[in-house]
Amino acid sequence: MIQQTKTVAFATTAFLLAWTSCVPMQPLCADDAPMLSVGAVHRGTVNSPKNSAKSALSFKLDAKRGDFVRGSIRGKGIQLWLVNQRGQRIRRLTDGEGAMATFLFVVDEPSPAGLVVSGPENQYFELRIDSIILAAEQFQAVNRIESPTLLALQRKLQNGGDTKEFWQRVARDGSPLVEDSNEDESLRDDQALVTFVWRGANHNVRIFGAPSGDHDEMQRLGDSDVWYRSYQVSRKARIIYRLAPDVPVFDGSYRDLRRAILATAQRDPFNPMSEPANPVDRFDGNSVVELSDAPVVPWLDSSSESIKGSVTTLDIGSEILANTRDVHLYRPAGYDPAASGNALLVVFDGDQYLDEVKLPTILDNLIAAKRISSTAAVLISNPSPKSRAVELPCSDDFVRFLTDELMPLIREQSMDANRENTVLVGASYGGLASSYAALKASDVFGNVLSQSGSYWWSPGGEFGKVGSGEPNWLIREFVGADRRPVQFALQAGTFETASDILASNRHFRDCLRAKGYDVHYSEFVGGHGYFHWRYAIADGLIELLGTK
Repeated sequence: MIQQTKTVAFATTAFLLAWTSCVPMQPLCADDAPMLSVGAVHRGTVNSPKNSAKSALSFKLDAKRGDFVRGSIRGKGIQLWLVNQRGQRIRRLTDGEGAMATFLFVVDEPSPAGLVVSGPENQYFELRIDSIILAAEQFQAVNRIESPTLLALQRKLQNGGDTKEFWQRVARDGSPLVEDSNEDESLRDDQALVTFVWRGANHNVRIFGAPSGDHDEMQRLGDSDVWYRSYQVSRKARIIYRLAPDVPVFDGSYRDLRRAILATAQRDPFNPMSEPANPVDRFDGNSVVELSDAPVVPWLDSSSESIKGSVTTLDIGSEILANTRDVHLYRPAGYDPAASGNALLVVFDGDQYLDEVKLPTILDNLIAAKRISSTAAVLISNPSPKSRAVELPCSDDFVRFLTDELMPLIREQSMDANRENTVLVGASYGGLASSYAALKASDVFGNVLSQSGSYWWSPGGEFGKVGSGEPNWLIREFVGADRRPVQFALQAGTFETASDILASNRHFRDCLRAKGYDVHYSEFVGGHGYFHWRYAIADGLIELLGTK
């Protein structure tokens, strides 16, 4: 693991004086000013002199050139400015949009820095300096070994030993290494230390997937043939990953450099567990880790022939979307279209939910166990990846396709259900589409099961794309609209932090509840992908359709 940069917390002196846009700032000196320390919260009110619409409060900050400052400020309409010793504004740190904002900056002036808080008259604010890292204390991050096994190996190598016995152990016991303790004893009782290892590489090794969901770099143990990276992980975790040795590094775009990992990404040669179970070659599929407390999911058992439903496939054209697609229709065993209480799932990314999530098997078992009522499913495939990127992110045309073309056809197939028992199901962009369709057509769809919904999305943009609009567009649409008669089950993975999936789902949950929606929210210990959604979906279905 990479050692975190040391945070130096020390007291800073805060000096308070009146300042407005029309009154020049005085030198930052006031012997009776309140003291602001790193970690403490300064609470105050912006007071305006007579005949002035706005005012400012100035603080002297004990930070010099090169020091790295981090903090936060709360208050509606509050702006925070970095100023020099003469009171000249040199950088706006927060723009006053939203009730809370964080800031960080490096002092680039030779003289001490100052901060100015400005905003509407009588506006309350809270200012906090979280840390100041002195220029002299900043250093290049160094590797820190957490694994007791690797620490012992490091000492052996320093004493002239080799890695032969280590690799014999890994070949015998498998990888990654799963340990109950770590070097600084920071591991909680509900966690394990998971260390991924690779034998021999010339330049680099990266982890594709794993707990971070990013392309994490592995570290080399000295000049040995051992590459490693450790994570503190909940014992409930299921992890899928690939390892990529000697990823090409070249002069290319950010996207091309990211995609280059696919050239060498392969399963872990020391891990026999894989997804799928019978891969074609070492580059096919993913390696799988299941820790000791990973939830047992009985709904994936496909051994019982007597309870299996049927799946038929229709080729459906759309005048609205000007394309055709496969639509898979699942009917449970003994399905009676006239029975009261029937439910219906309308599922996006239908091919993936059919083949990778194995939704028909899950429904077979849930229905047989009487955990949900008799439930049919419409699994809607995508004509192409390009059409998916156009149709699923909040498209009015796609909603019209659902309501005006698809649902009438489904009723002709005798698979209708009332809106209270009709559930929109989707993952990632599909989760976003489910919520948008429910907002626009709540008279047809009464429930949403969203798995890792892409609520970060904004019109005209992809995640992280320069020029994208403000994120969380759909969340704001729900906040601004009247409450619809829709019930939600939202799911997200605790590893989904790099893409803002986890944060945006939590934000959506809070906004929905504030509007009075019935929201079931759960987090699984995993990342972004159908492997993880397979294990979580049954819980969402039971929450929405569970028999009383």
